[in-house]
Formats: sequence, structure tokens, C-alpha cells
Amino acid sequence: MTLMHWERLLDPHRLNDKPRASREELGRSPFHKDHDRIVFAGSFRRLGRKTQVHPLTDNDHIHTRLTHSMEVGCVGRSLGMIVGEGLRERLPEWITPADLGVIVQAACLGHDIGNPPFGHAGEYAIRDWFKRAEADGLGYLEELSPLERRDLLTYEGNAQGFRIVTQIEYNQFNGGMRLTGATLGTLLKYPWTVEHGGGAGKFGCYQSEREQLADVAQRLGLKRRDDWAWCRHPLAYLVEAADDICYALLDLEDGLEMGILRFDEVAEILVQIAGGEPEDYHAMSEQGVSQRRRIAALRGAAMERAVNDVGTVFVQHEQEMLAGTLSDDLLELCHPDLGWGVSAAKQLARERIFQNERKAKLEIGAYTTLGILLEAFIGAAHELHTTGRSTFKHQRVLALIGENTPRPSWSLYDSYRRMLDFIGGMTDHYAVDLAQEMGGRLKAD
Repeated sequence: MTLMHWERLLDPHRLNDKPRASREELGRSPFHKDHDRIVFAGSFRRLGRKTQVHPLTDNDHIHTRLTHSMEVGCVGRSLGMIVGEGLRERLPEWITPADLGVIVQAACLGHDIGNPPFGHAGEYAIRDWFKRAEADGLGYLEELSPLERRDLLTYEGNAQGFRIVTQIEYNQFNGGMRLTGATLGTLLKYPWTVEHGGGAGKFGCYQSEREQLADVAQRLGLKRRDDWAWCRHPLAYLVEAADDICYALLDLEDGLEMGILRFDEVAEILVQIAGGEPEDYHAMSEQGVSQRRRIAALRGAAMERAVNDVGTVFVQHEQEMLAGTLSDDLLELCHPDLGWGVSAAKQLARERIFQNERKAKLEIGAYTTLGILLEAFIGAAHELHTTGRSTFKHQRVLALIGENTPRPSWSLYDSYRRMLDFIGGMTDHYAVDLAQEMGGRLKAD
């Protein structure tokens, strides 16, 4: 049985980087540079005004995509360092546990960077708009190849994120952020294109970035599963676990903050995951400490238990991940109490938080907002491509794109991708404001 090798999986060389003399930088490894490049990116900063679960909330305690990503990064760093300690003897001598920690942390910070406005509701709204356009016979998709069409019908934030870090941000269409191979591989939760997405439609790369995906897979020595499909980088399992831990636990905390969930039902699940109450928890209750602080104490204990268990399970199953044969996620392999608690948290969120009336109304509004934007921008791109010119209205629409305005000579698919880069990069508030203005609500200066 062939295995992937850590020596290649932890490749510090950068995508499309120019050859240069080797120069050690005091206190800053290549992987720290990856972390910093993501943090300083405009696409990362805009996550501060993008939906995590609750759209357009005025409550400052509720998570945005930015605070969620930062918290996932903290959990990921701990997981990476624990695994680095457990595998120290099997890792290349130039890799430390701290290096593994920052690789996972950087990938965690970038794991949601491709999410459109309104989070997953935004993904569904974009997919459904293209499905309706195809069903209505508007001709928008006729010229596309079957796989290009599937990319649009299955708009995927993970694939958009890979496009951002390898194409869009910083060095546009010349390596993007130029991250290291190790960080890019760890970021790829689904290292395959749309035809391998399965029933859930999950994939990590559009047709436009296939060559970048193949480059990353080749340099890391990822095991090939099929054409344009590879096995995951082992560290990608840690990113997935960090994300699952954070959204399972913190969705509950947000639900409590929003008045959707009760304190006792949230506390029960957190105690289950933690394996018991923290040492000083009973005293906090007797002293009348606020519910917010008590829940924070329970959440901290639950996270600590989850992180330690996941780190241990990763080391135990290292060989399966290197062989590309691990089919479970790491949380499923942990102690049954932990797995049950995380599952219960997700189920409670599905039944109560995701069905909340306010959230439902805002998500319906997200469909309307994105529908207006897609009609304007996709319509403008289609007209320019098919006729070689634009009406006055579409000229004004395309002017908003700036330097990324499509040209008549571009393929229709490439033109659409630029439109979706622009729309997908919007914050919730900007998308709402722009759609309202396009709909006729004009604001005076």
C-alpha cells in the first residue's frame, strides 16, 4: 500500500513564486507568512460583515464569518501543535509542532474566505438562480461545456475560496496569495472538481482552477483517486474538525444569545461534550454569575476535551490518512460521548436555530437580493459576449466591476466567473444596498 509522505506534504515552496535566494527570516517561517497574507487580505477582512448563521443582526455578541474563522483558527492551531508533538519522530527534522500548528491555523483562517454574502443561504440562492435561468430557456448557459454548467449550477464556497487564494487576491491570475503547498493542501477540504462532488455536491475547485489543483496535488504527492480528484491532505482533517467543533458549540451559544434556545438545553449538551462540569462551575452558579459567563466556562471545557480527543485520534489514524483510506471524520472516531454531544448540538441547531422565523425571512430576502444582482451582472456579461457591445444600462453595471470588467473576446464561462467573483466578494450589507439601489431606491448624497 503506497503512502503519502510528510516530507512532501509539508512543502514550504509557494505557488507561482519567483525564484529567489534563500533567506531565513528571524521569527517568521514560510507558514507564518501564509497566515499573515490571509489575515491582511481584503477578502478576509470582509468576512466581518458576512453571515455566519444569523444574517444582518445588530447584536454584537453574535458571530460573523470573521469571528468564526478566527476561532476556528485558534482551535486548529492547538490541534496542529498536539499532532506535531504526537508525530514529532515521524516528521521532517525541519518541521516543529509550532509549524504544524500555524499551517493548520492559516488554513482554518482561509476555510470560509470564498463564502458569498448570506453564507450558505447565498450559495443556494446563486445555484437556484442559475437553475431557473436554465429552465426558463434564457440562453445564459447554452454555450458552456457540461462541466462549466455544473460549476454554476452548484456554486460552492470551497471552490471559490481556492480560486481566491490561488488566483484573485494580491497577484491576480499569477498565483494569487502565493501560499505554500502545505497550506494550500491543508485548505483543500475537497481536492476534486465538480464531477466528483457526489450527492452532496461538495467540491473544492472550479474548472478554471484545475491546473492549480493539479500543481498543488503533484508537489504534495497527494494520492490520485481519479481524473481531477485526489485524496485529502491529512491536515485537512484537522481543519474540518476545528470547524465542526466551533460551529457545533458556538451556534448554540449564538442561539442562546438570540433567545432561540434555553440555557438548560445548551448547558446539558456542553456538559456532555466536556465529560462533566468544570471544577468551579457549581460555585459560579451559587454566586449568581451570569448565564453568558457560565456558558463560556462550559464551552471552554467542551472545546478542551474535543481538541485533546481529536488530536489523539489523529495520531492513532495517521497511517490511514497517509494511505488515503480514512472515510470517517475525526470527531466520529472520538469517544462516543463526544460524538453524541456534537451530533446533538448540530441537530438542535437544525431544528431550532435554522428554522427560526427571523432567520427564514432574512434568507428569503437574500434570494431576492442576489437575484437582482445576478440578473444585472450575468445579463450584462451575456449581452457583451454574444453581441460584442452593451446597452447603456449594462455599461453602467459593468463599470462597477472596474479592472475586472469582461471583454467580448473572453469565453462566456470566464466572464461569468468574474461576475461571480464580484458578487461573491460582497458583504451582506453592500449586497443589500446595491440591490436596493438597482431596484430603484436611490440615495441622495
